[in-house]
Amino acid sequence: MAMSLAVSLRTVFFLLGCLMVATLVYTISVDGSPFRKDLLSPWMVATLIDFYINVAVLGAWVSYKEVNWIGASLWIFLLVSFGSIATCLYIGLQFLKLSTQESLQDPIYYILVRRPNKDGMEHKRRFSVVTARVFFGVLGCLMLGTLVYTISTDGSPFRRELLTPWMTATLIDFYINVVALSVWVAYKESSWIHAAVWIVLLICFGSITTCIYIVRQLFFLSSEDPIYLILLNSSNRKQL
Repeated sequence: MAMSLAVSLRTVFFLLGCLMVATLVYTISVDGSPFRKDLLSPWMVATLIDFYINVAVLGAWVSYKEVNWIGASLWIFLLVSFGSIATCLYIGLQFLKLSTQESLQDPIYYILVRRPNKDGMEHKRRFSVVTARVFFGVLGCLMLGTLVYTISTDGSPFRRELLTPWMTATLIDFYINVVALSVWVAYKESSWIHAAVWIVLLICFGSITTCIYIVRQLFFLSSEDPIYLILLNSSNRKQL
């Protein structure tokens, strides 16, 4: 079961990465460069803020996973520059690093946690749980404020004229990252009903839900706990 999960997820992220590459190539061919001022409508700006808040979350995980700052900086640069293509590539590479035993035991756990150094000791890079609560709380408030402001100044986002080629590509990019976050949420939640509710909220409210979920999980940790425990579900925490 666990092995088939590892193979399935690896395949899903490979296909999603290919989908985003094809979307990027197609959109450039039909609508030109994305670096144009006329593309920055109010809802495009709001979508980009939403997108990059989720990238910040994924970037925090990558920063934890990588054992040196050079590797972490490179991957974060790729996430910022290439979005979900980099997300799918990074996750795919993590799956390829799994041993057969890890794939059979609990592949998502081994994907999430950092591997020990060659000397067998885990590289420690501590972040404050309290600081993380404030940081992601501020990001959530930023997105909420952006959403309220954009609705008040530009009306509903559900208008056909907003779906330009680059807006469509950005939404595909955004929701591929949402798939990655949803896999984590499904792993975290002990109930499929709770997981489904959170995933629906992620789809509907984007990074606002991401930040609420992370802050909520951080409040389950004490201020003295290592922050990486937020990545794990309750059963894996008990084994530590």
